[in-house]
Amino acid sequence: MKVGLIIIGDEILSGKRQDRHLSKCIELLAERGMSLSWAHYLGDDREQITVELRRAFASGDLVFSCGGIGATPDDHTRQAAAAALDQPLALHAQARALIWQRVCETAQDTGVQPDPEHPDTLRRFEMGMFPAAADIIPNPYNKIPGFFVGHVHFVPGFPVMAHPMMAWVLDTRYAALHSTVRRRERSLIVQGAMEASLTPLMEQIERRFPGIKVFSLPSVDHPQWGRHIELGVKGDDATLDAAYAELKTGLSQFGAYISTELVR
Repeated sequence: MKVGLIIIGDEILSGKRQDRHLSKCIELLAERGMSLSWAHYLGDDREQITVELRRAFASGDLVFSCGGIGATPDDHTRQAAAAALDQPLALHAQARALIWQRVCETAQDTGVQPDPEHPDTLRRFEMGMFPAAADIIPNPYNKIPGFFVGHVHFVPGFPVMAHPMMAWVLDTRYAALHSTVRRRERSLIVQGAMEASLTPLMEQIERRFPGIKVFSLPSVDHPQWGRHIELGVKGDDATLDAAYAELKTGLSQFGAYISTELVR
């Protein structure tokens, strides 16, 4: 199963806030022997979000969508998810109970009597309006839940909430996808060679070692190595070292200069 990430918010695209979801998602997956296959950034555009979510629901991928599940005018994700599924929005009973619990706790802290019919409370209940087929994702930070339908999971844009909720999804719903096979990568810094000339060697290694991916990261102005190519292989321990040895042998036969070797 592939894993995808959708990050929603004008504030990310404008640079007012820096995205912290991509790196954390990669980290959470790596801790469980999993990896991210794709990531998309979207603004607060309901139509665009609907189109993207329709693709996500149809893909069969495990998908996280971060942001836009509040109840202010610039939050469109809940409505877009319902439109993508062709389902109505409905107040989820468990979500309502959790939101009301949070309202009562906040009221107790401020000395105010909670009122389920107060306009502010009714607006907060809107955060529990999910597509009819949704189930909730618990929020350990403030109890306001996220939700999921199928393999697509919706969490807030706030990292302090979103990241433990993503971890809950991975550990509660997808423990069977966790891998005990350690995935590594080994690479080396090649100088004095062109990517085009090294491509046949890269293709040869991928043919000989199924499951191994060869990567090439050229740089023209690195502060330490200057113009170079970081050439490497990544995969599980079973075949990684053999693939890497063949890569080194091929580079030696090619006459390339290897200045540094890296292990991650």
